[in-house]
Amino acid sequence: MTILKNRIHLTGGLTLLTFLCLMTQTHRGQEPAKNTPQVHYPQEKHLTNVRQLTFGGDNAEAYFSPNSSMVVFQATNKEWDAECDQIFYSPLDSFVHHRISTNMGRTTCSYFLDNQTILYASTYPGGIQCPPKPEPRADHKYVWPIYSSFDIYISDLEGNIFGTLTDTSGYDAEATVSPKGDKIVFTSMRSGDLELYTMDIHGKNIKQITNKLGYDGGAFFSPDGTHLVFRASRPKTPEEVKTYKDLLKEGLVMPTKMELYTCKADGSDMKQITKLGGANWAPFYSHSGKKIIFSSNHKTKGFNFNLWMINTDGTGLEQITFDPTFDAFPVFSPDGKHLIFSSNRNNNGTHDTNLFIADWKD
Repeated sequence: MTILKNRIHLTGGLTLLTFLCLMTQTHRGQEPAKNTPQVHYPQEKHLTNVRQLTFGGDNAEAYFSPNSSMVVFQATNKEWDAECDQIFYSPLDSFVHHRISTNMGRTTCSYFLDNQTILYASTYPGGIQCPPKPEPRADHKYVWPIYSSFDIYISDLEGNIFGTLTDTSGYDAEATVSPKGDKIVFTSMRSGDLELYTMDIHGKNIKQITNKLGYDGGAFFSPDGTHLVFRASRPKTPEEVKTYKDLLKEGLVMPTKMELYTCKADGSDMKQITKLGGANWAPFYSHSGKKIIFSSNHKTKGFNFNLWMINTDGTGLEQITFDPTFDAFPVFSPDGKHLIFSSNRNNNGTHDTNLFIADWKD
């Protein structure tokens, strides 16, 4: 989940994809950090015992195993023979990385199905090479690629692919799993627009969840599996609609304006919970299910992103991190005791995005 869960890079580069998943597509254009090396800031009162897990490359979208003993994540790191995003897992007690993906094509948005099985999206059927990045645009718009060859696969921890969850033309990625273990939510272009869908863990019983024009992605289930939170762009003016549709024809989205929405797992009771402006993305439910943590640049409207928290009814906005560079992809452990996130902090003035883990204090 390319920004912005495909896994963001804005006006100088924040990655995603990621937005992507897309936020999904990690962060490579950001300005080097100019602050002194630091992994924790005094204002970050909810974070204690902050530890840096990776040291170099672009590391993002780290998710805990159900038993909290491992994390799976995506990384671009030449020293790991990963020229573009590949999937790795690591035990948390040692944090020694192990490759899961095939090293063919680009991969994104990995997530544990159970303690021994993961799913992720890959472009490898479309070619063994990393797909090309979008060329700089004459209109200077910051865009994310929506590779049409992305489909979602099931793998064991040794990298053996033994299942295909999607096999349609067009983008299928950004899949995450309900804590109940019964459903998967993902983003797909199968309707002609980027919408959310759910399916069972075998890829059957597919149901469309969203139906408004705009990019819907980076969705996660609430702890009890009854609700979803996700990021969405909603072009409204004729100019915005035209720009969105024109870019989509090119296999691109512009993730600079996104707000957060919640709904029930069947798509009903849709609510917009942020109206902050800028790019608000990478939302994740707290252990209680009553709050949502996310990444936002609404204070700066640039490439400085921090973590924020808000109640599920849209009240009680609170800043969580105070890094002058980039913090995103916050994820709580299943027991709510730990928070893992990606950050440009403490990268010695490079463009590296690393993983950090902290004990959470309410």
